[in-house]
Amino acid sequence: MENARPPWARRSGGPAWERWPATPPGEPRGRSGTRLPWLSTLVVTLVVTVGSGFAGHGQPDRVPLDSLGRALLVLGGALLLFRQRFPRTVALGTATATAAYLAAGYPYGPVFLILALGAFAAVVAGHREVAWWALGGVWASHVLVAHWLYRWLPPPHDGPAPWGEELLVTAWVVAVVALSELVRVRREQLAKAQAERAAAERRRADEERLRIARELHDVLAHSISVINVQAGVGLALLDSDPEQARSALTTIKDASKEALGEVRQVLDTLRTPGEAPRSPAPGLDRLPELAEQAGSAGLTVDITTEGTPAALPPGTDLAAFRIVQEALTNTVRHSGSRTARVLLRHTPGALEIRVDDDGPATAGGGEPGGGNGLIGMRERAAALGGTIEAGPRPDGGFRVRACIPLSDTGTPDPGQGADTVAPTAPEEES
Repeated sequence: MENARPPWARRSGGPAWERWPATPPGEPRGRSGTRLPWLSTLVVTLVVTVGSGFAGHGQPDRVPLDSLGRALLVLGGALLLFRQRFPRTVALGTATATAAYLAAGYPYGPVFLILALGAFAAVVAGHREVAWWALGGVWASHVLVAHWLYRWLPPPHDGPAPWGEELLVTAWVVAVVALSELVRVRREQLAKAQAERAAAERRRADEERLRIARELHDVLAHSISVINVQAGVGLALLDSDPEQARSALTTIKDASKEALGEVRQVLDTLRTPGEAPRSPAPGLDRLPELAEQAGSAGLTVDITTEGTPAALPPGTDLAAFRIVQEALTNTVRHSGSRTARVLLRHTPGALEIRVDDDGPATAGGGEPGGGNGLIGMRERAAALGGTIEAGPRPDGGFRVRACIPLSDTGTPDPGQGADTVAPTAPEEES
């Protein structure tokens, strides 16, 4: 397991020479999930073996390439087959084969390609220290052989090598390390960018699911509350006042039809993402219709507007409508008051929404300050950089107040709005 590649190296595709066609389908793959690089290894081994033979013709002072030299070249090339599975072992193994090849006095040339690829694979896989030790070991062994041990090693009657050659070898080693580090850093950056894109996609998916859940909750909670109230009225008056019962059933029919239409619109958005909705989203211009629906449930709604209304962005207009809708739904479900007051205050930089009822809370109606309704209102306001305050008033009523900024500056990303929600707290009657 000590040769295992780090996560970023396993996720990325690797350099081109590691992605060449390898084993056919069905043959064993490397531990990292990629095929063993048979083709690239075979090509490198052939190039090194044949190239070293040609290089020997131009170096008569070196030992001619024989079976032992070719065996060292083939061994070093064969090790590259496992460079993705065991990068540390391959780096050290290719370095050992290269050092033995040079110590035996064989010609200089393509043999250094094996060493470079072994070190390159180790660095790219995240094992820089091993690669440095492998390259440094070959350089040190070459210095030792070329300047001190040449008397006892082939070729015979060889003299010490000029020190200027070591500068060339040093520059070559530095170039290999620099290129390997550059590729490693680039792959880390690509892996990080890929992870960030995946996280952003997950955040967008979560935000979309949350938006759809809010829409469905707001539509269904309001309509079903109206249907529930009217169903109770219809049952109570079915025998004594058939006309009033008929009116209640008509209200149920209208409310259920509207709810089905809005739910269908949300579901159409899911089925055909990116397409424009068939009908416009509701906004504050539909507050009179909302008040009429609440009136059919026995709740009188008084709407007051202060300031000069401005054209609102579609998202802000929808959020404001849903906040008022949910506040009235909670009044119908949880409050004994039959009157609600809606105040819309338009200012140059914000829209303030305030919904008041006189209470008291109905017994068994649930806690008016909790549930998914108020959570959804807070999320809607927070997504636009606004706040929601909801709580009982000192006189026994209940108040919901929202403040939504209208300027573009300072509006946070919708995915970060959850941290801006104001805590639920009662406030003084104004």
